[in-house]
Amino acid sequence: MPPALGRRAGAGAAHPRPTKAELAAATDRSIPDVLAPALSVLFVGINPGLWSAATGWHFARPGNRFWPALHLGGFTPRLLHPSEQGELPALGLGITNMAARASARADELTAEELLDGAAILTDKVARHRPRWVAVVGVTAYRIGFQRPKAAFGPQPESLAGARLWVLPNPSGLNAHFTPITLGAAFAELRAATGLPARRPG
Repeated sequence: MPPALGRRAGAGAAHPRPTKAELAAATDRSIPDVLAPALSVLFVGINPGLWSAATGWHFARPGNRFWPALHLGGFTPRLLHPSEQGELPALGLGITNMAARASARADELTAEELLDGAAILTDKVARHRPRWVAVVGVTAYRIGFQRPKAAFGPQPESLAGARLWVLPNPSGLNAHFTPITLGAAFAELRAATGLPARRPG
């Protein structure tokens, strides 16, 4: 069942902040994927944070730069709020996670969870057939897919027939990338996919 907070906060409404109790209760919860068949790009987060688990929205924590990077990279014609994630499939985009279990920090996951998550992701890609899979976090990719030397950008291997790309983690805790450099990394992926830059019309 979707979290209560996710039910009462729609795209056009004010977005209440989860309470401390709601965040605590969200630990170990999972959230639904944003998926459709034959997407252009399936973005793969590491795992849901507590804000995401409390709201039901991917990359929901204030300070997470996924949605701004998606817009700066030309994937969306405007900056979407996490509550508007349902608009992504119409743009050929989707979101899932390497590991389903929500935690306060991604480094709370075990290597076994990431290895299991990589196998589940492979099956998911085989079923839904996206053209590209973009893993948002190089460390999780290295561990989950046992590619210890993997770098950002296109990967030499494919995943169940999909092209693979590794993007930086957009978490506000990742100080190595600014909003501008994250947007540039997303734009590089968009250019590789052949999708047009979507700008306000």
